[in-house]
Amino acid sequence: MAERRPDDRFVGRIAGVGTASGTRIVIGMWEDSPLGRFADVMLEDRAGHRLLLAPSAQVADYVSATYSFDDVQVVPVAWRRVDGGLRVTAGDLDVRLTIGGISGLGMLLRLVPRGIATRPAWLRVVDPVARVLVRGARTAGTAGGGRREFYGVTTARHVTALTALDGGRDLGPLAPLSPPVRFGFGSAPPSPSLVDVVSTIRRPPEEARGASPPDVASTTQAVPPRDAT
Repeated sequence: MAERRPDDRFVGRIAGVGTASGTRIVIGMWEDSPLGRFADVMLEDRAGHRLLLAPSAQVADYVSATYSFDDVQVVPVAWRRVDGGLRVTAGDLDVRLTIGGISGLGMLLRLVPRGIATRPAWLRVVDPVARVLVRGARTAGTAGGGRREFYGVTTARHVTALTALDGGRDLGPLAPLSPPVRFGFGSAPPSPSLVDVVSTIRRPPEEARGASPPDVASTTQAVPPRDAT
């Protein structure tokens, strides 16, 4: 009998924010993953155009096979801690987040032991509750290609301020993440936040047993910096 392949686990943080311009930004900062340590940025503008900024073709292919985008660009992506928060750069995008205290939702999440809070079986059960408590939120859903994804959030903090420049264009001050983004089966909460999360990708049975996954054609390419508009 073929040995079952382990799930893909991504351990890190996700920041979800809105801006006064209507552009909504979701930033994944992954400390431990099958793809190594990396960050990626997803943007959806007021018109609904969805863009992925990824640091490598490998990351771009994996993420775009899991979520839906209208455009994918491979650009340098980095993040670091700064006084009071985080700074994330992705090509011509430069975002600074001011991080506040633990939110009420974060306090509630901390009541669940981490070993349970990140377990797919638990996340499947609590998904209906998450939908009711937080608009757009999901803890279990499809990840494309017959795979399933589970979001185990262990704490949440407020994002209290933001500056975001895209090619030199100011995207405006912090705003709710509304309407919900449409990258995958769920959205980040409307209230700007930074969450600690374990994302688990579970393969379909035939792939988990060692069969080769279907080929995913790469549609990504490195691009030069975008001109300011």
